[in-house]
Amino acid sequence: MTQHFTPRRVSLAYSGGLDTSCIIPWLVEKYGCEVIAVVADVGQGSRELEGIEEKAIRSGATKCVIKDLRHAFLNEFAFPMAVTGSVYEGRYLLGTSIARPIIARAQVEVALAEGCDALSHGCTGKGNDQVRFEFTFAALAPHLPVIAPWRIWTLKSREAMLDYLKVRNIPCAASAEKIYSRDANMWHISHEGGDLEDPWKAPPEDVWMLTCDPARAPDAGAEVTLSFRAGFPTAIDGVPMDSVTILETLNRIGGVHGVGRVDLVENRLVGMKSRGAYETPGGTILLEALNGLEQLCYDRETLQWRQQVALQFARIVYEGTWFTPLRETLWEGIKKAASVLDGDVRVRLYKGTATVAGRRSPNSLYNQEFATFGVDEVYDQTHAEGFIRLFSLPTRIRALRDASGKAPASTRGCAKPSAAPAPQVAR
Repeated sequence: MTQHFTPRRVSLAYSGGLDTSCIIPWLVEKYGCEVIAVVADVGQGSRELEGIEEKAIRSGATKCVIKDLRHAFLNEFAFPMAVTGSVYEGRYLLGTSIARPIIARAQVEVALAEGCDALSHGCTGKGNDQVRFEFTFAALAPHLPVIAPWRIWTLKSREAMLDYLKVRNIPCAASAEKIYSRDANMWHISHEGGDLEDPWKAPPEDVWMLTCDPARAPDAGAEVTLSFRAGFPTAIDGVPMDSVTILETLNRIGGVHGVGRVDLVENRLVGMKSRGAYETPGGTILLEALNGLEQLCYDRETLQWRQQVALQFARIVYEGTWFTPLRETLWEGIKKAASVLDGDVRVRLYKGTATVAGRRSPNSLYNQEFATFGVDEVYDQTHAEGFIRLFSLPTRIRALRDASGKAPASTRGCAKPSAAPAPQVAR
């Protein structure tokens, strides 16, 4: 934000937690401005949203706008990300990352509708989220200055913030004894801090909230069948459902069987490493099912291209550069490829694992007549010899060169010997 700018009305991404509960009165006191609190419902649960409007007003906000983004979050962001197969550093299913662009977009929409002249967020100066929010702000409302209190205020600890609220008689459910920093939405829940800051220590069992200990999961296991249309899930066990119901159902079933736990030391965008524990039961099942469908419907080159795009797309999501021409272009390509991803996949859930047990599709490229180990009438195995000789030709030439110590004058050693030279043909 410019040095001498004084905002009149600020749009704040508000969660009701300790940080944003302090930010509202801090903005009012520092700038004498109005604060419009923007609450994004991305499926974090009713406990976090209960009474949040009243809390924002009691903290000093002029208005609190609650946006139900659950369906848009899945249909426009999380499910497309799943179709690309994006996973960051091989493990992280990008639950926090993928929610930031839609939250920031909603915040900008409210800011423009309410005539705000500045934007604010509660992200710290150490994390990735500050980049994700402010990149989206730059893409959608580059004319609005951004106020990042954590980078300029003097409140540097939980104790200081709790005292700040206590002096102003502002209620907050947070306490100085809070162990973990958590972020929840419909796709996942993340856990950081406390014992997790020591990468040698295993995550304590009190970390986990969505999933049971896999060792204590039901011995019988379970199977769930997902139906897809163009890569998007449409039904579970033959029952059509909307996107929110599908993911809620998968989260519940996966959680019972301990599916979706990840313990990861990752490379943050700002340069440092951090250790986090993530729970993504529904997303884990969904990605496994999509992989099973791809095995049937994608040819080798398309599958390998999709895998390459997944790495790039995961980085885009992690860094928060969603609203860019590159992301849009990559998605158009993936969407075209995924138009064949129709069908059903049966996933076996057992003590923390999700494994494809069966798959079928009207667009399957698998042909049992060609693949069978039994007798067939469609494949002549003698054709393989010529293919192998041509496929290995560069290697044969190199081996002949190395054996003779010089480059071969011809490739006679690659062909079957003949009694006489082949006749020259006039051209």
